[in-house]
Amino acid sequence: MRFVEVTLKTAEMAALKHFYVDVLGVPVIAQGNGFVTFGIGETKLTFEETAEGRPFYHFAFNIPENQFREAKAWISGKTALNLENGEDETNSIDWNAHSVYFEDPAGNILELIARHTLDNASDAPFNADGLLCVSEIGIVKEDVPAYVEELESRGFPKYREGSSEFAPVGDEHGLLIVAKKGRRWFFAEKNAGIFPAKVHVKDFGILEFR
Repeated sequence: MRFVEVTLKTAEMAALKHFYVDVLGVPVIAQGNGFVTFGIGETKLTFEETAEGRPFYHFAFNIPENQFREAKAWISGKTALNLENGEDETNSIDWNAHSVYFEDPAGNILELIARHTLDNASDAPFNADGLLCVSEIGIVKEDVPAYVEELESRGFPKYREGSSEFAPVGDEHGLLIVAKKGRRWFFAEKNAGIFPAKVHVKDFGILEFR
């Protein structure tokens, strides 16, 4: 399951653009009145300006499975890493992956994740080109099981067993992280809120969330 484009809202357009372009080194592939689109490997990541509140999201970028240490050093040289119980990284045995978390100026919770089940190792020096795709996007719902059941009825694959508060749907290339409204995001001191988003999933079409 692959994300063609992920479209999110932001109240911090200027600061966001500076961060992605000048700090991370991500290319702008389109921009216009009230929007900017960045190229994250095979995914288009679009932010649209809004004056309604201060929306924030959780999303993850796949990185080469053998470059977690290089990626962690790269991002920690650019911005502060988020902590969970004093730790600045996670090693998930169940998901066979290493992750590191940080935030952009809009308060979005970003994750670099090396999924060791994927055959995407690289020997190139790690930089923004190592952000291979947007591989996760948090989708916040009041009723997690009901929405997961709806997705599965439309053919979306279940990734792992979930709970009433958290359930991943998809695969290692693209995961909808369905989280209950108010649940605290992992590696962040903020709770999940419902904000507008649009996700174009290859072979599944466009999902819109409000």
